[in-house]
Amino acid sequence: MAGTPVQVTGTVLTTRRVDAYHALTVVAPGIADRFRPGHFVTVAVGGRQTSMLTRRAFAVHDVKSDYGGTVEFVFAVRGPGTAWLADRKARDALDMVGPLGRPFPLPRDPATCLLVGGEYGSAPLFSLADALHQRNCRVDFVLGAASSDRVFGALRARRIGETTTLTTQDGSLGMRGSVVDVLPAVIADTRADVVYACGPMPMLRGVTAVCVEFDIPVQVSVEEAMACGIGVCMTCVVPVIGDDGATRMVRVCTEGPVFRGERVRFDDVGTIPFDALGAPGGDRGR
Repeated sequence: MAGTPVQVTGTVLTTRRVDAYHALTVVAPGIADRFRPGHFVTVAVGGRQTSMLTRRAFAVHDVKSDYGGTVEFVFAVRGPGTAWLADRKARDALDMVGPLGRPFPLPRDPATCLLVGGEYGSAPLFSLADALHQRNCRVDFVLGAASSDRVFGALRARRIGETTTLTTQDGSLGMRGSVVDVLPAVIADTRADVVYACGPMPMLRGVTAVCVEFDIPVQVSVEEAMACGIGVCMTCVVPVIGDDGATRMVRVCTEGPVFRGERVRFDDVGTIPFDALGAPGGDRGR
């Protein structure tokens, strides 16, 4: 049953503020049972009479076996949907679907794994770290954001990571700059075998470029706006190069959110490249 999504009416167990973010823990046994690191959930917002029809997608931060299975996700208030979620209280009901998407692939053998997170994009990296430790992998962290209150999980990373490097654009925590700035030195110091990254698209683009330069594999969990979360609405398509070398517009919610970084055409996100299959003139000569 692992990975098969279900729709459940979950019950909010706890709500908490984590600096600039909100975290909700929801009793959702069917989703928790099927979860793998990198999966996400979608949540209906606004209540039954709402005009907000589309669900909101959130990466899963943590899953526990308590109360038959709980799911925790982290978010920032960015509009009416997330504002409504931030007002939820314990025992409120939430309509959730999950687990959704393609999870992080794990190394077959013990490896040195570098986990890179930007803002609350680092939330899904901690369940990944737990899974990697179970496979006797070494885990190091690089976490960053604009300011200290937007770096998520620094204390936990320091507790479970072999090393943890923190960056902020304003210098309020760790080193001044971005995760991309420090990445080459950290890859060299840790002798990383593989990089896993989650965060804003510009960050993923920069992380991927560094990993290509170092010739090490990189798995990125792409942040792209989703409306349905199940592959129907096509709002979350990005251009990705397939095994055959051809570019296709693929859905982040079903073919992703995890991709091999070098396969994502970050420079063309938001467009349909002229050479993509199905694009106007994209499949000429094929």
